Amino acid sequence: MLVAAAVCPCPPLLVPELAAGAAPELDAARAACTDGLGVLAAARPDLLVVVGAAEESGHGAYAEGTRGSFRGFGVDIDVRLGRAADEATAPEPSRRPLPSSLAVAAWLLERTGWADAPIEGLAVGEPLTPERCTEMGRDIAARAERVALLVMGDASACRTLKAPGYLDERAEPFDASVAHALGKADVTALKALDTELAHELQASGRAPWQVLAGAAEQAGLSGSLLYDEAPYGVGYLVATWS
Repeated sequence: MLVAAAVCPCPPLLVPELAAGAAPELDAARAACTDGLGVLAAARPDLLVVVGAAEESGHGAYAEGTRGSFRGFGVDIDVRLGRAADEATAPEPSRRPLPSSLAVAAWLLERTGWADAPIEGLAVGEPLTPERCTEMGRDIAARAERVALLVMGDASACRTLKAPGYLDERAEPFDASVAHALGKADVTALKALDTELAHELQASGRAPWQVLAGAAEQAGLSGSLLYDEAPYGVGYLVATWS
C-alpha cells in the first residue's frame, strides 16, 4: 500500500555542476526536493519505487544498482540507483542506463544518503494512456505492505518566450491546475489531466503523475505543495503526499 510520495522535477540542471554559474537559481528547488525525500524516509517504507519520464515511447523497469550518467550533458558525473547490484547476475533491465529523469532521481537519493529501503525504477513514456498509467500505479502499490513513490517529471515547457516550447498562454493555467492537484493529493484531478494538452505543452510529468494517482487510489493521503516556480520557462513542482 502507498504510504508516502514525493513529486520532484527532473531537469538535469538540478545537478549544480551542470548549471555552473546559474546553479543558485535552483537552490530552492533542490532544498524542496531534499525535504520531499525526508518525508519518504520518515514513512519507513519497505520499498521505494522511482517513477520518471521515459526518453522513448513505452515504459521500462530498472533494477536497483542500475547506473546512469550526465556525461551526455558535458559533465563527468555518474550515478547509481540505490545500492550496487552484482552486475554479472543483474536482471536485464539493469544493463540499460538510466534515462535522464531517473538519473536525476538517483542523484537526489545519493545526495541525501538514502539507505532506508530497497529501490526499483520505472520509466513511463508519453504515449501511455491515463488508464494504463493508473493500472501501473495500482500494481506498484500492491508490491509491498509499505510502498513509497518518488515521482519525477516537469510541468509545461512553455511558460516564457525563451522556454524550450516557446510561450503558450495555456501553460500557466495548466501548471496551476497540476500544482493544485498535487498540493491537495487530488487523485481524480490527476487522472483527468488532458493528455493532448500535456503533450502540446511538453509536460513530461503527465504520465508519472497519473501513475501516482493510480497508486494512491486507496491510500487516503494528504498533500503539501513545497515548490512551484518556472525559472527557465519550465514549470517545476515539488509536492509531498503522506
